[in-house]
Amino acid sequence: MTVIRDPFPPIDDTLHAMSKVISLGENSIAVAVCGPHHSHLAQIETVLEVEINSRGNKITVIGNKDDIVIVQQVIDGLKLRAEAGEDVDSEDVESMLRIIKGQGGSLPDSDIFVHLKQRKILPRSLNQAEYLRAIDKSQLVIAEGPAGTGKTYLAVVKAIEALSKGLVDRIILSRPAVEAGEQLGFLPGDLRDKVDPYLRPLFDVLNEMLPSAQVVKRLERGEIEVAPLAFMRGRSLNNAFIILDEAQNTTAIQMKMFLTRLGKHSSLVVTGDLSQVDLPRDTCSGLRDAMEVLSAVSGISFVTFDHKDVVRHPLVRRIVRAYDSSQSKQQYKQEDRSNF
Repeated sequence: MTVIRDPFPPIDDTLHAMSKVISLGENSIAVAVCGPHHSHLAQIETVLEVEINSRGNKITVIGNKDDIVIVQQVIDGLKLRAEAGEDVDSEDVESMLRIIKGQGGSLPDSDIFVHLKQRKILPRSLNQAEYLRAIDKSQLVIAEGPAGTGKTYLAVVKAIEALSKGLVDRIILSRPAVEAGEQLGFLPGDLRDKVDPYLRPLFDVLNEMLPSAQVVKRLERGEIEVAPLAFMRGRSLNNAFIILDEAQNTTAIQMKMFLTRLGKHSSLVVTGDLSQVDLPRDTCSGLRDAMEVLSAVSGISFVTFDHKDVVRHPLVRRIVRAYDSSQSKQQYKQEDRSNF
């Protein structure tokens, strides 16, 4: 007689373990959550002390209660990404594990998820979750941290959400026109041609979030405005979601000028990376100055990102960590910034 072994045997209580069956939903969602050859499940097993067995659109998790709770939340988070039409990869699994473990085994509150047409944007680190909360509660948010942490991306996403919901009449995106070690002033073309290289990263985010035709139409109607920092002088910006990107390259005077443009029913997000200042050596960064001068002012939120929040290619996180090391910092200070 052939004996068929139960694939989900009962757990011996003496092992202080338990099991839980988790449904993954429809086939396409299950495939995305499990990953190629169940690689995402294996990735979860290596981080948590659990065993995960899969059958059809369900998995059984064996382990201690706390780890099983985390697995449930990670799976729920990955399902949310897949259901929102987002790709799910190993970086998403790592980010979800990090953010849920950091929050004591729970997903961030769903009210901080950004809801766009046919898309749902979830934070991928604890600081990203804090950043989204700060944008919701404060009229002015100043975010500082390395490249790849989602500072500009999430700010633009929140701006598009606010415009789509009718919370603001327009989005204003600005950057200081400072070259990163290259002289662009002699480029051919009119003023728009000359400033486009500075503003291209903002257009890239817009085009990722909205169809290109819609971006063009909103630009023509004035619902989205992209302009160099110098164009902001003398204006009062009401009913707008305003973003100042690359703020580390403003001077203290420019920063004061820009912050005082804030008008009624507007939100202002300032982003920058103090490790990539392209100003002359004897010029104080307006971002650094603002973080010091405004630190005790009520109504302003400050969010600081680090290498753990980098959500680009894993190599980018390692590069940021290397430059953050004390040895690299000392070497960087001795280099002529004009070489970067």
